[in-house]
Amino acid sequence: MRCVRVTRNDTPVMFVTAEGDPRIVSGAAQRVFNELESRLETLRGRRFFGVFEPQSSEYLACVQTKDGDDARALGLGQTLIPGGAYLRTTITGQPPAVYAQIGPTFEELEKHERSDPNRPLIEFHRRYNEIDLLVPVA
Repeated sequence: MRCVRVTRNDTPVMFVTAEGDPRIVSGAAQRVFNELESRLETLRGRRFFGVFEPQSSEYLACVQTKDGDDARALGLGQTLIPGGAYLRTTITGQPPAVYAQIGPTFEELEKHERSDPNRPLIEFHRRYNEIDLLVPVA
């Protein structure tokens, strides 16, 4: 697995949440992404993220905010995905098979460097078949 250290800026997002680690709770991530996407007028030009908060065991299906977005009117929460140093790798494949790679790949990434428990694990959905996985590092 090829991984690189990157620095990300804080990213403002709107989100829908699910309880539990999606690597364990089957279908949780797909359900909340379907709910998030159904509330948006269009998906074109949007950046989507999956965020897992280990301390609270919450998974957030997120979309980066754009000027004019009204999270409250859409019935969505708002937060910032924290920036900082992350270890990144990219997985590819056809959905839904590519989603099965997420959990095991995060586990492998976490073996490379000590992760920062105060920041979330991030999935950046570049395309339907390409996902960057990011583990926070100190």
